[in-house]
Amino acid sequence: MRINPAVAFTLILLTLMFGAGVVSASWGYALGRQALTGVRQPETRPSNATTANRTGEKTHELVLLDEDKVIQDVEARISSGN
Repeated sequence: MRINPAVAFTLILLTLMFGAGVVSASWGYALGRQALTGVRQPETRPSNATTANRTGEKTHELVLLDEDKVIQDVEARISSGN
């Protein structure tokens, strides 16, 4: 019984595509894992701000900066060359 060359070629290509997919997936997983080394979840949840008030702990307040002052500071740093 002879194997049709078109079927053999198709099976070879499918095998190579499957192998390339496995290699690509494992390489992507390794790169992602390496990129995330040292990254951890936060120690506290932001939704617990109400419980912090009850226990007497201080909560952090949001401080907004003046945009004009920030722009002037950046322009001064650019012009000074630092």
